[in-house]
Amino acid sequence: MAVFAYGRVSTRDQTTENQRREIEAAGYAIGFWFADEGVSGKVPAAQRPQFAKMMQQIRDGETLVVTKLDRLGRDAQDIGATIKALAARRIEVIVLQLGKLDLASAAGKLMLNMLAAVAEMERDLLVERTQAGLARAKAEGKTLGRPTLTTDADRRAITEAHASGVSISALARLHNLSRATVMRIAKPDASAAA
Repeated sequence: MAVFAYGRVSTRDQTTENQRREIEAAGYAIGFWFADEGVSGKVPAAQRPQFAKMMQQIRDGETLVVTKLDRLGRDAQDIGATIKALAARRIEVIVLQLGKLDLASAAGKLMLNMLAAVAEMERDLLVERTQAGLARAKAEGKTLGRPTLTTDADRRAITEAHASGVSISALARLHNLSRATVMRIAKPDASAAA
């Protein structure tokens, strides 16, 4: 039976290559490799393109190897549902961080639920810390978000030029901005309604 391996990273500037190497170093000959890059663990497993493709190709009784439980997801319910769906098809799931543990057994289910709950808690704590940091930065008067491309003077000039008949496209070229940005400045009511 074939060995399937799955990797996932949350951002596009990361790579799953280290996960693949870790699985190979553990002695698994990967027959099929699937990786979702730039996909958050918050996205349910079934909605990840490569995971869904793998689920269509993996046959009953084969093996799936991942490096860590959080590669499958960060939500306890999603991880539990994924493991249950795989177990129903007699697909052995090997999580390298857990060692040789049958996740379909009673002890495996208990361990799985505990670890999934911890992973979910870690994610929630990260969100809380991020929100607290943003609130602190706002309280300190820091400007959050993307820096503006235009000054107040630029916005006045764009508004006045458009009112005197200069087209949105011409203003975009003149100020080296996108048409959408110029539209938001020149016609704020129209862009708000869209």
